[in-house]
Amino acid sequence: MKLSVLMKDLGAVCMAADREVSFITDNSNKVTEGCIFVCIEGKHFDGHTKAAEAIEKGAVAVVVKKDMGIKEQVIVENTRAAYARLSAAFFGHPEKELRIIGVTGTNGKTTSCFIIKSVLDSMGYKTGLIGTVKNIVGDKEYPAVLTTPDCYDLFALFREMVDCGCEFCTMEVSSQALDQRRVEGVHFEAAIFTNLTQDHLDYHGSFENYMAAKHMLFENSSLSVVNVDDAAAEYMLSNTECRKISFSVNNNNCDYSAKNIRIASSGVKYELVSNSDIGRVRFAVPGKFSVYNSMGAAVCLIEMGMDFNAVLEGLASCVGVPGRMEVVPADKPYTVLIDYAHTPDGLENVLGCVREITEGKVITVFGCGGDRDSTKRPIMGEIAVRLSDVAVVTSDNPRSEDPDAIISDILEGIKKHSGKVVVEPDRKKAIAKALSIAHEGDIVVLAGKGQETYQILASGKIHFDEREVVADILAEGI
Repeated sequence: MKLSVLMKDLGAVCMAADREVSFITDNSNKVTEGCIFVCIEGKHFDGHTKAAEAIEKGAVAVVVKKDMGIKEQVIVENTRAAYARLSAAFFGHPEKELRIIGVTGTNGKTTSCFIIKSVLDSMGYKTGLIGTVKNIVGDKEYPAVLTTPDCYDLFALFREMVDCGCEFCTMEVSSQALDQRRVEGVHFEAAIFTNLTQDHLDYHGSFENYMAAKHMLFENSSLSVVNVDDAAAEYMLSNTECRKISFSVNNNNCDYSAKNIRIASSGVKYELVSNSDIGRVRFAVPGKFSVYNSMGAAVCLIEMGMDFNAVLEGLASCVGVPGRMEVVPADKPYTVLIDYAHTPDGLENVLGCVREITEGKVITVFGCGGDRDSTKRPIMGEIAVRLSDVAVVTSDNPRSEDPDAIISDILEGIKKHSGKVVVEPDRKKAIAKALSIAHEGDIVVLAGKGQETYQILASGKIHFDEREVVADILAEGI
């Protein structure tokens, strides 16, 4: 695509030669001949410092927000927004050819997206998925690097979805992606709000900023489907022009409610009630949070025009999501579960669910990530020890931090419960310890890693798939 075409779409002027554009990037290490380099000023690096070098490497133009004195520069007000709009134009605006459903919130995004895709698949619709676990385009699956991809990668996925015949795309929309304008220009036919609890304060600085970032999704959506049992619901519904639909487990004064809820180890059952319909829901993942996740997905699809009963039938056929209350084959009289729970609310939800369905002890292996919000560490420690019979504190993804220092932060929240706590920084040894004390009827919860098949240490990323780790430990005779 010619530079002049992209500039016209962007509404900007560039004095550079009108060459063919081969690629768009904000990563100075990926600059190649014929690309456009977008200069983004981040917390730790300013892309503007690489503007001249990008031209030397063969970039057609550089997009900047301040005058760099370069002939090939394009000055815009917000380079992050420009990056998204350029990427959309480069791929021919595929976002306009898809019915896009966005899901945001602290917890439940991944599960909600998988539910929506599963139900649409059951109804005969071809649907793409973008999220934390993986990206799905037709019959192809791609590993996910970010919950919401980089702009160029995001619109490349949209284009591939359109080209292979997808009508829908369901995607997780993170607070960082919204703040960084990665979905700039994307109009969402529907947006779901799951919940909001403490997370990512290391990035946003305050809970208010975190909440405001989430709200941005509903500012560019035709339909908002909001869990009104959450304290942030009123804020999410405010100052938007979209059609607003509410759902609740606790409140009858809403558009959809859940009645006669039954929670068992096999899943949840309840009656979904609206002003005009009532139907029985069966969803094969246990826990009260599964009621919320399945409700939000179902209500969204129904309000988008799908048949009420067909949606409920689709829910009944949904299978589990990788890394979410995932049962690990163990051939033991106890159960081993893997879950991605890495926030206080997520951990409390999962352990609360397990507490309800276990016949024996709850043994929890968990840690907290390094270079992330440290204030949630003692909170998660208190939750783990309160809802577990034994809490094994270990490493998660320590990154550049000292694992022992992270564990020390966690232990601040559980000083009064030392008898229920085992500390083992080595995660494989921690899992082995948990398995060694498990007996018939117990449930061992490996929290925090979920679908991840790696661990990030100060020395770099190593392979660490907890399914394989459990199998290896059991093969050794524990």
